[in-house]
Parts: sequence; C-alpha cells; structure tokens
Amino acid sequence: MRLTSPTMLAMAFMLLCASAASAGTKLTVHIRTYDVAGNTGAALVEAMDRLGPKHGYMARAIAETGYAVHWDLDIVRKDGACHLRQANGTLNLTYTFPRLSSASPILRKRWDRFMIGVRKHEQTHGGIARRMMRATETALAGLRRPDNWFCTGTHLEARRRIKTIYVEYEARQNAFDAREHRGGGPVEHLVEALTKP
Repeated sequence: MRLTSPTMLAMAFMLLCASAASAGTKLTVHIRTYDVAGNTGAALVEAMDRLGPKHGYMARAIAETGYAVHWDLDIVRKDGACHLRQANGTLNLTYTFPRLSSASPILRKRWDRFMIGVRKHEQTHGGIARRMMRATETALAGLRRPDNWFCTGTHLEARRRIKTIYVEYEARQNAFDAREHRGGGPVEHLVEALTKP
C-alpha cells in the first residue's frame, strides 16, 4: 500500500535578464483533503484505497506530497562574460491528506495516531524538496562564463545545474519511500495499528 507518491507537478525555468526584486527561496504550502468514513480501521483503509490521490495509472495513495518549482534567474553580461547576479526560487508544496468524517471515539483515537505518522511522512517529503531548493541555490552561486550577447550558454548551464540537483533529490525522495514502504516498515506498522481488531 502506498502512503505517498512525491510528484514533481512542474519544473519551470524562467530565465530573466532583468533586475531581481528579492533574493532567496519562497515557499507556499497548500493542504488538500478528501473525506473518508467507516466503522472499522479496515473500512477506512478501503475508503482511502478507493478515494485517495492517484498513484500511477490504477493505484491510489493514502496521502501525497506534490511540488512545483520555479526559478527566476537574473543573468547579466559584462566585459565579455555573463554571470548570474541573482537566483530567486519558488517552491509550491501541495499536501493531500485523508480527513475522517465520522467514527467512534476509539476508532478516532487510532485514526489520530495514524495521521501523526502520515503527516510526518509527507512532511519529510516536503523537507527533502526544501533542501533541494537550498542545494540548487548553492549550485547556481557564482555562475560566470564567457558567452554571447544573449548569455545563451549561461542560461543553458543554469538549466543543466538545476536539472542535476532535481534528479539527485528525486532519487532521495524515492529512496525515502523505499525505506518507509519496505515490508515491516513504518507504513506497514501505521496501517496495522489502524486496522487492528
């Protein structure tokens, strides 16, 4: 059973040769929910399997972290060379969680414990995405090279560096999921605690 599927919703590279308004990475967080109901933990898991965010073509996840990244790069040309003066990144995180619509007090307690683990898992994905942004800032810092009037090669090098960091951090996202979803791992324990008789 999948708890999450880290998804890169979009990675846009908007390369501008204009003065940047402010430096650093900006973060926006959106929370989406879908309602589930049931009289037992097993019924709730079944509802999540039916209603959760899509994971691939047929499967559904319990919860999901999606993110979109946008970079505004201020590249200027001086003395025959182009250099990156400023890199402003925006990370839009979207978490999707199940929401319990009704349950007995005992089942609600189990649900609340279950959701602590679900939120922790998804927030770890969000943390990896935030570290990706910081790593990208570091990789872009000091970018300077001889180039044409349009700084074409500098723009291409910036894109290459951004993509390299993205691939590395997507691998980290997948490795985290592999650890969490292994047999006898944290996700299995969360589901077992929710569905115990």
